[in-house]
Amino acid sequence: MKKLCKTAAQLAVTSLLLAGLHAPANAFDAHAGYYYPEPQTRETYITEITLAPDANKRSRAAFVIGLAAQHSKQNHAAGYHLFAKGGELEKLIIVATGDGQYDTLYRMRALLASLTSMARATELFARTNNPQELNFLDFCKLIGFKQVTVSNGKDIAHQIKVQ
Repeated sequence: MKKLCKTAAQLAVTSLLLAGLHAPANAFDAHAGYYYPEPQTRETYITEITLAPDANKRSRAAFVIGLAAQHSKQNHAAGYHLFAKGGELEKLIIVATGDGQYDTLYRMRALLASLTSMARATELFARTNNPQELNFLDFCKLIGFKQVTVSNGKDIAHQIKVQ
């Protein structure tokens, strides 16, 4: 039994060490534990899109409000909520509203892909060169979001740094 406990403890320590390799040591996420659990996976999305000249805190708030308005006009619930957080509203948070939704990385990425079509309907996106070649994360960079976190609202979160 002692050997089993020691092995479990070693695995726990190893897991913690490996988890630390995915995030910078100075990364503090004030929203983790409140809106979503501590992200299990992280990635960096690098795009050559430049920040739109009129992208600011107000335009990011308007984007989130606009998407919420589009959802309220539909005959069904969207299945997620969007929030813009941070001092300059530079963090986009997407949280599922029910069990069994966005509970895998693939489902979270599919959600981001589906949000691409909604973003393409915005005037800002339409003003870019070749908007049909851009995706939702490109739009996030264009409007000034620096981080996108997607969560099932229960026990899974994926965080993307947008550069």
